Formats: sequence, structure tokens, C-alpha cells
Amino acid sequence: MQSDAHAAVSTKMLWAGRIASALPVLMLLFSGIMKLVKPAAVVEEFARLGYPESIALGIGVLELSCTVVYLIPRTSVLGAILLTGYLGGATTTHVRIGDPFFAPVVIGVLVWLGLFLRDERLRALIPLRRQPGEIQPGERARHDVAPSRVS
Repeated sequence: MQSDAHAAVSTKMLWAGRIASALPVLMLLFSGIMKLVKPAAVVEEFARLGYPESIALGIGVLELSCTVVYLIPRTSVLGAILLTGYLGGATTTHVRIGDPFFAPVVIGVLVWLGLFLRDERLRALIPLRRQPGEIQPGERARHDVAPSRVS
């Protein structure tokens, strides 16, 4: 059974992860829906970015699909990978025309931060600090004796 202190930390981490995940999800859902609705501002922005208006629907569907995959706990890692690719394309688009590109980068960081905080499997895969007594790959335990040399 987990101790109360460990459970409280896990609950705090879970809620921090949910909040960190909610921010990019809300932005991506809004952005995807706007691409489907295509108000004048979206049409103008597509023209400014050098994309034809006709691809707005496809990009909106792609954005919403990747976001939905991220929202499903069972497929959230796949969703984060897909969103990383999508946001990489958005970053490239902004770099290509000389625009500031920090927004898609920050959104991508929040996607992974939120997932890292709420998914124990990802934290186990990417440990940010060593646990006491943990041995890293290629490292010998302190109590191991150096191998004897055979003459």
C-alpha cells in the first residue's frame, strides 16, 4: 500500500499533469475547429503563410484527430508523438516566413510535460533523477568486487 505522503504527491503530480495537458488541448481544439469553420481571419492567415485555403479542412481534421488521440489515456503517448510532428510542421512554417516560432514549441513542451506528470509509465521510461541505490546501465554496484585477473 502507498503511504499518505506518496499518494498526496502522486495526486498533486496527476493534477499538475492534467492542467499542463489541458492548456495545449484547449488551444489545439480551438485552432482545429477554426480551421474547419474557416472565418476570414483563418483564410487571411493561410494566405499569409503561403498555404491555399483548400487545405485548411484537412489540416483542421488532422489537428483535431491528433488531439483526440492524445486525450485518450490508452493512446496518449501516440497522440503526443503525433502532436510533436504536427507542431514541428507549424514551427517550420513560422521559421520559413520569418515569424516568431515559440508558440508551437511551447505547446509541444506542454503536451509532453503534461503527459510526463500524469503517466507513470513515461516517468519510468524517462527518469529525471536517480533513486537512491539505483544502478545506471554500464555502472557497477559499489559492493561489487573488481574482477580478478587471471594470469
